[in-house]
Amino acid sequence: MEVPILKQGDYLIASIQAALSDADLLRLRDDLAQRVGRFRSRGVIVDVTVLDVMDSFAVRTLRNIGQILKMRGAETVIVGIQPEVAFAMVQLGLTLTDVWTALDLEESISFLDRLMKAGRTQGE
Repeated sequence: MEVPILKQGDYLIASIQAALSDADLLRLRDDLAQRVGRFRSRGVIVDVTVLDVMDSFAVRTLRNIGQILKMRGAETVIVGIQPEVAFAMVQLGLTLTDVWTALDLEESISFLDRLMKAGRTQGE
């Protein structure tokens, strides 16, 4: 299943619509890396609100997306992690190191706007 990726100003928004296979997650990673360069995007938002389960591969791939896109010049914000998913991730020791998180799309856009205005990036 292909994940729709919308361009909103300097940002890309990838809205996951259903559970993704490992191949779908890898395609999303590749699509985002390519589009960040093509559109010269400064930020990427990945909306995972519909996911009620995230296995270790999904978490690792989201973390890798954040790291890859940072190397391409864009900050990544993961939004919409469900409470049950967050609890399970913590219990399993799964983290999203080097990737920003936000409650929802509105908060993530506001956060990226502030981040870009301040000229800050993850790790500074």
